[in-house]
Amino acid sequence: MGTIVIKGGRVIDATGERPADVVIGEDGLIAAVGSDLPGDTVLDAAGCVVSPGLVDLHSHLRQPGQEEAETIETGARAAALGGYTCILAMPNTIPAIDHAGIVREVLELGRAAPCDVRTSGAITVGRGGEQLAPLGEMAALGVRFFTDDGAGVADTRLMRRAMEYASGLPTGVILAQHCEDPVLAAGGHMHEGEWSARLGIPGQPSEAEELMVMRDLALARLTGTRVHFQHLSTAGSIAMVQAAKASGLPVTCEATTHHFTLTHAECAGYDPVFKVNPPLRTEADVAAVRAGLTTGVIDCIATDHAPHTQEAKEAAFDAAPPGMLGLETALALALTELDLPIAAVLALLSWQPARILGVDHIHGLPVAPGNPGHLTVIDPTATWIVDPDAFASRSRNTPYAGRTLTGKVRHTLLCGEPVVINGEAQR
Repeated sequence: MGTIVIKGGRVIDATGERPADVVIGEDGLIAAVGSDLPGDTVLDAAGCVVSPGLVDLHSHLRQPGQEEAETIETGARAAALGGYTCILAMPNTIPAIDHAGIVREVLELGRAAPCDVRTSGAITVGRGGEQLAPLGEMAALGVRFFTDDGAGVADTRLMRRAMEYASGLPTGVILAQHCEDPVLAAGGHMHEGEWSARLGIPGQPSEAEELMVMRDLALARLTGTRVHFQHLSTAGSIAMVQAAKASGLPVTCEATTHHFTLTHAECAGYDPVFKVNPPLRTEADVAAVRAGLTTGVIDCIATDHAPHTQEAKEAAFDAAPPGMLGLETALALALTELDLPIAAVLALLSWQPARILGVDHIHGLPVAPGNPGHLTVIDPTATWIVDPDAFASRSRNTPYAGRTLTGKVRHTLLCGEPVVINGEAQR
């Protein structure tokens, strides 16, 4: 395509904002940023924001083993349409991503994807919580993020060993925890509270999450190891992380879009599309998540993109798997629902998660000459109606079907290649 110029937009990145055209060279790097710049191909950005590409720390791509729900290719395409240039695959595949062979398979499948696909590795073998996985073997292949996501590591001694072992691995390795006490949460299918009592559905108390947050903060203090808390959902969890950060502990955390937009009252109709883990919580918890995003206690927004087949999600509430789609709606939900300036939203979705993942030398960088052309062009005033049948994902399990959102991705560029143009995937 020769050189590409993104014309007439307003650049927003970690250094600030300014009106500017952006030229991408044939090498995929940003060549120039300024006024009235020429290019062989013009991408219209009038009325739009030009931002570093979005980065997701929490995508379930289902491959290998559950390709009927999603593949790396379809998940990456959904990500590109949502403005993401980098996503992190979770390891709860079948088999789990718990050794070098599966890591190589996922990375190889991701090479042709329209998004930079990274993979996490499991902390324990088979995510079974009994034996430490070969973290060093996976780290040697570039894995920097380890989690048993879908389950917390319940054995305290094993989690301590994992933290101590991780501290000796290459700089940037991080252990992430799905905080859930399996005994206290056992048999629960939604938040334990007034709505679970009304509906007769067994619930998970907030304490099932909070006890593991408390324990891992103590282990982080003991070992000095970095810990990242995944999809925090309760006011108590957020308060503990806030105190831990104030005391200097090296911890970070994420929140999902559904945990700042939906409450457990959504389950009133017994629709399994609203079943997720951790479950939707109370209005007070939603307010705490929103406040945490505003104050910086919560470091980033993650999608927890969790596709499931229609057949699986149409089971009875207690039999259906937990999870919701997220990649194609996260940006718009954040712009629509959060009372934050767009620059703050982009920080939560781009350069802050890039820093946590350790890809901030490639993704989330300022829009400046010499940096990779990983960019997202967003129309912040465009309104659209969520239509799951129009999604690139193989699955349709979104709780936002029919909702009108504000903010739409116009173009996404990966290494300078326009993989989305005018809202249409190019590959």
